[in-house]
Amino acid sequence: MKKASILVLILVSQIFVFAQTKLLTVEDASGMNRALMPKTLRNLQWKGTSDYFTFIDNNDLVAGHASSESRETILNLTTLNTLLKEKGTDTLKQFPPVTWLSSDKFMFSFQQKVFTCEPDTGLLVKANSYPDKAENVDIDQNTLSVAYTLENNVWIAIDNQQIRVTDDRDQGIVNGQAVHRNEFGINKGTFWSPKGNFLAFYRMDETMVTDYPLVSIASRPAEVKNIKYPMAGMTSHQVTVGVFDPATGETVFLKTGEPKDQYLTCVTWSPDAGSIYIAVLNRDQNHLKMNQYDARTGAFIQTLFEETDKEYVEPEHPLYFLNSMPDRFIWFSERDGYNHLYLYSTDGILIRQITSGPWDVSELLGTDPADELVFYLSNEEGPIQQHIYAKNLTSDVTRKYSKLKGTHRAILNKNGQYVIDINSSWSEHIANEYDLINNKGRIVQVLQDHSDPLKEYKLGETTVFTIRGSHGDDLYCRMIKPVDFNPAKKYPVFLYVYGGPHSQLVTDSWLAGAGLFLNYMAQQGYVVFTLDNGGTSNRGQEFEQAIFRNLGSVEVDDQMAGVAYLKTLEFVDPQRIGVNGWSYGGFMTLSLMLRHPEAFRVGVCGGPVTDWKYYEVMYGERYMDTPETNSEGYKNSSLLDMAGNLKGKLLVIHGTEDPTVVWQQSLDFIDQCIKAGVDVDYFVYPGHGHGVGGKDRVHLNQKIIDYFRENL
Repeated sequence: MKKASILVLILVSQIFVFAQTKLLTVEDASGMNRALMPKTLRNLQWKGTSDYFTFIDNNDLVAGHASSESRETILNLTTLNTLLKEKGTDTLKQFPPVTWLSSDKFMFSFQQKVFTCEPDTGLLVKANSYPDKAENVDIDQNTLSVAYTLENNVWIAIDNQQIRVTDDRDQGIVNGQAVHRNEFGINKGTFWSPKGNFLAFYRMDETMVTDYPLVSIASRPAEVKNIKYPMAGMTSHQVTVGVFDPATGETVFLKTGEPKDQYLTCVTWSPDAGSIYIAVLNRDQNHLKMNQYDARTGAFIQTLFEETDKEYVEPEHPLYFLNSMPDRFIWFSERDGYNHLYLYSTDGILIRQITSGPWDVSELLGTDPADELVFYLSNEEGPIQQHIYAKNLTSDVTRKYSKLKGTHRAILNKNGQYVIDINSSWSEHIANEYDLINNKGRIVQVLQDHSDPLKEYKLGETTVFTIRGSHGDDLYCRMIKPVDFNPAKKYPVFLYVYGGPHSQLVTDSWLAGAGLFLNYMAQQGYVVFTLDNGGTSNRGQEFEQAIFRNLGSVEVDDQMAGVAYLKTLEFVDPQRIGVNGWSYGGFMTLSLMLRHPEAFRVGVCGGPVTDWKYYEVMYGERYMDTPETNSEGYKNSSLLDMAGNLKGKLLVIHGTEDPTVVWQQSLDFIDQCIKAGVDVDYFVYPGHGHGVGGKDRVHLNQKIIDYFRENL
């Protein structure tokens, strides 16, 4: 019996080794092979306020119950298409994403039409429609009214009738779209009131902002496409918030006051729709006022509280009003050095700090109907992990819902009785696992077990660890060793970097956050190394703000601490270290190669910032102030005067229509290289913006691979 067990173990081991023989292709590494992506439950959500959940599987809408592992198809594509044909509408090729409006009715949109469907009765209703050219579509789930934009104006569709909200003829005035270049958590420009009977919207006046030319070669001759791009220290746009009443056709604008080049974010309706709350941030971004305005008249009512910081304040989350107490809300703040939740009353009184500790809350999931439990995600277990918690506001007891290590996401049941836990973990070797957890914190069923999409592929060994940074911080690192690793050999290094704010590359998630391209590079014989330096996220305010007014200083020092560590390893060839990064990572690639030219033989950077005076005001001034108030910082961070320092081989890449890091950034750098007599390689992607996607991504990755192969 013992010999048989040993034989089985040997056979299983041999099968496992034999199975892991495939290698990634460059197409695989560029995201072209969806079979290598972790499995997901498409359109997973709770069914209204019930304990049923639904997801789409093979063009079937499938339902399950929290107390049962059985599944039922409640509607398939064939039946849905039959219902659509009866309405004289084209049919669908695949089941559309749906949104449950109640426990028995969902909505979906198709060909600019909004439908509701009751799968139990087969009732399908065309509730609304909007024009083909509509953009920024925002559907209210109560009335099914649709806010949308046509060019630079806002419209509303109500009962298939189109109502114009704004009528600005000057293209420099933009209504109903995201403002402030999508900073401060802003990702939309319209805001329906709780019952859908009023619409708040952003109005952005850019007429005073300098035009910036982007050139498209899609026509003959080439065409100039001007965008509004306020650079650091220059005149910025002015934003106001309007409130439209469809019943009267009238719009009032909130009296948000002077100066006009302030930032308006966290737009939130009060539960009774009588007020709108806005976080008003000064242009210096170091003084926030939480203001309340009368939604009917636009009048300023009161400032609930203020927040200041000697570096910057960064509001990113709207107010969350409690279900049972409409005069209380939860607010995100970093005022104690970490991102935490605070409970306020609408008269501006701080009732209590809900969470506290040397860790960050990343997301507020919601509360139960009685508002006894506050559900959230945080990295209390460590900076590279994210777990699900619930805090009892009465007993002050905290319960951790997620069990295994990793990066957890969650879908909270509206009655607060269940949580769907979606876990991705490097340490537990989980690509995606969906667990349903009850309010006792117990897993009651597994909705989708882990399935390794790379089980047949030979990957290098990945390790996650910390080293001591240049300023004494523990810095998280990820290393992927080459496949068939031989410790007696000397390997070249592919150092992948981003390094900027709002980033974290090393996480306890699938592949430790590395993705397929970096694993492909390890298969090509490189030691692949990544480090999250000072200035990156999820380590508290002091860690992130260490870069303030001096971009490219702390970050470079920390990355060089990583290089020093690499050089202590017997299997690393210290003369063959290369670096690659895009955007802020492009800035870091150039910074490393120019400040430490002896350390890097090769570098490839894309969309790089070369001088922060060319970057936009919202992001640039938050971290650097203005060129006028921080001339020394701008001078020190500029890479233009350092072009002559270059020693290694360098390839610079840019999209010709990049609206984020404008083409001027790299062109100016190339010009300085020419003046310094320095040879540099340059490549552009015509028509691409800030990044290269689709099939062209394969071309980009192959170019990076070839450049490293030829020069390292």
